[in-house]
Amino acid sequence: MMSKKELRIGLIGCGFMGRTHSNGYKRVPNFFPDLGYTPVLKAVCSRSEDKVKAFAEQWGYESYETDWRKLIERDDIDAVDICTPNNMHFEIAVAAAKAGKMVLCEKPLSRTLEEGKQMVDAVESADVKNTVWYNYRRLPAVTLAKQIVDSGKLGKIFHYRTNFLQDWTINENLPQGGRAFWRMDAEAAGSGVTGDLLAHCIDLAMWLNGGIKDVSSVTEIFVKQRMHEETGKMEDVKIDDACIFHCHFDNGSLGLFESTRYARGHKALFTFEINGEKGSLRWDLHDLNRLEFFDNADDSTVRGWRSIHVTDGDQPYMNKWWVPGLSVGYEHSFIHQVADFLESVEKGEECHPTFRDAYETQKVCEAVISSAKNRRWEETDVEWKNK
Repeated sequence: MMSKKELRIGLIGCGFMGRTHSNGYKRVPNFFPDLGYTPVLKAVCSRSEDKVKAFAEQWGYESYETDWRKLIERDDIDAVDICTPNNMHFEIAVAAAKAGKMVLCEKPLSRTLEEGKQMVDAVESADVKNTVWYNYRRLPAVTLAKQIVDSGKLGKIFHYRTNFLQDWTINENLPQGGRAFWRMDAEAAGSGVTGDLLAHCIDLAMWLNGGIKDVSSVTEIFVKQRMHEETGKMEDVKIDDACIFHCHFDNGSLGLFESTRYARGHKALFTFEINGEKGSLRWDLHDLNRLEFFDNADDSTVRGWRSIHVTDGDQPYMNKWWVPGLSVGYEHSFIHQVADFLESVEKGEECHPTFRDAYETQKVCEAVISSAKNRRWEETDVEWKNK
C-alpha cells in the first residue's frame, strides 16, 4: 500500500463554509484513495471558544485556537484555509504566506483590488501553493461543459448569459453587520450581490469563455437604511441588493449577467447558457447533474436539445463515486476541489483558480461597481489603479 504524506490543515472560521470545507477534507481519502497526500484536520480557529470547541469535536479537529495568529504560528500546520468574512481575507492570507503556509481562501478573494493585489504578491513572493474556492467549477456537469467548449464543438461563441437569484433579504427589518448578517455590511463584505453571487458567475464565465474586456452595469439598493447589529443604530446600506450588467468578452462574444437577493421564490437559482455557431450549452444548479446540449450537426429530423445526465464513469469525477445513474450533490464540488488541490501539491502544479486567477475576477467585480456608480462603460484592465 502506498504510504501517504500528511497535509496538516488549519481552518479559520467555522460557519457554513467551514462545514463544507471540513466535509471535503474528511471524505476525500475515502473516495480518492490514490492521492499521495491525505488531509489531517489539525486545528480550527474562531473567536468564540464555545463555538470553536464544539466545531472541533463535531468535525474531528485535533485542537482549536481563538486567535488566528497563533494558528498561523504553529509548526504543525502546513496549509491555512480561510473561511472568514471577506474583511479578514487580506490580513490572514498575507500573514499565512509570509509564514510559509499554503493558503486556501474562500471567495471572493478580497473586498478591493488593492487588497487582492497584495494577496497575490504575498503568495507569489513566498512561492506558496494557493487556491480560491470557486467550487462550482468542480461540479461534474460544469466541468463537462468546459470540456465541450474546449473541444470546439460549439464553434465560435456569440453569447454567454448567466444569473444567480436569491430572495433572503426581502425584509426591511433585517439588520446589517454582526456574525449573521455580515454580508449586508459593506465594511465586512466589500460589496453585495456583486462579490457574493456574481463573482461565481464571473469566475465560471471566464473559465468557460475567456476574459471579459469591458462592462456596463446597473445596481440598486432597495432598502436604503438598516439597523446595524453591532451599534444598534440605523445606518445607510452600502451594499448592492441587485446588479445587472452586459459585457464584451475578449473572443468577441456578448455577455449578460444578472444577480439579486430580491427574486421572491428563488433560494439559489444559478444558471448559464452559451450559444455558439455550431451548438449551445445550458446548465442549472437546481438540476446540477444535468447538462443540456444542442448540436446543430445532428440530423434535422432529430435535431434538438439533448439532456445529458452526468453520472457515468467516463464523465468528470464520476468514476470516484457511484454506479451510472446515481447523482452527486453540492457538497461534492468541495470534495473535488480538495482532491485537485492535494494532487497539485503532489505534482508541483498550480491549483486553479489561483489567487491570480481570482484577482482577474476581482477586476471585473470592481469594474461592475464602478460602471454602476459612474453610469458608463468600464474596462476591466485596471492594473493602473494599483500602481
